[in-house]
Amino acid sequence: MDTILILTQALNGLQLGVMLFLMAAGLTLVFGIMNLINLAHGALYMAGAYLAAAAYGWTGSFLAAVALAVAGTAALGAAIELAALRGLYRRDHLDQVLATFGLILFLNEAARLVWGPAALFVPVPAALAHTVAILPGVPYPAYRLAIIAVGVAVAGGLYLLIARTRLGMLIRAGASNRTMVAALGVDVGLLYTAVFALGAGLAALAGAMAAPILSVEPGMGEPILILTLVVIVVGGIGSIRGAFAGALLIGCVDTIGRAFLPSMLRAVLAPSASAAVGPALASMLIYLTMAVVLALRPRGLFAARTG
Repeated sequence: MDTILILTQALNGLQLGVMLFLMAAGLTLVFGIMNLINLAHGALYMAGAYLAAAAYGWTGSFLAAVALAVAGTAALGAAIELAALRGLYRRDHLDQVLATFGLILFLNEAARLVWGPAALFVPVPAALAHTVAILPGVPYPAYRLAIIAVGVAVAGGLYLLIARTRLGMLIRAGASNRTMVAALGVDVGLLYTAVFALGAGLAALAGAMAAPILSVEPGMGEPILILTLVVIVVGGIGSIRGAFAGALLIGCVDTIGRAFLPSMLRAVLAPSASAAVGPALASMLIYLTMAVVLALRPRGLFAARTG
């Protein structure tokens, strides 16, 4: 098996992993602190991609487009939390699922109404539209390396935010015992809005960075939402550290499995059988991984502490 291909696919898996982490971090914070199942998280990823595409056309600057997309989607998330979700915290999870599924439909149709049904394509920033030799004879797209660097930097920033700041202290306390936090005089409603806006901003950052490598279209958030849900179950619901570990694991398993499993099956199966079974089995690998992890650690790799 080609070593260069293995290394390239491993980097692709790492890039997918950090994108999944940006999605999973916000979603696991929202669930861990607010006890809210937010199926509309993928629609916020889509909103970030659309806003980045539009802002890139207005400004011509990719950095400005990403900043505007993150800020705009964070504001949208705060508005959604205040207008549609605040009354759901004490409701059954089934009510939350139905309400946020309705938000998916609403946001998808809103995107279709504003930008049309056709896919949008965002060019890779000129400064990153080249390859970098990570090893002699091993080129890799600079833009994908930039995604990895941004994801790692955001992971470090989230760690500092959660572990070293007053807001992080409140977030950790809210995840452990929100009733006690409210009794101590903390404005829990404001904390919830801030956490939801933070999660929306992280989803928007993932969507904005994905825009140059994927088509921007209505419904683009649903496939990555499924992967994100797998990540937070594998990592441990409510755990940022678990979201990071689970995202890297799922990203690498998914990418490397899709790249190599069909060709490996050709060594033991007929070509027609391997062509039929290989892609299907590759798409199942992440769920098999989740089953193995949960069999060994039922609460995930790094379960959040609860009080």
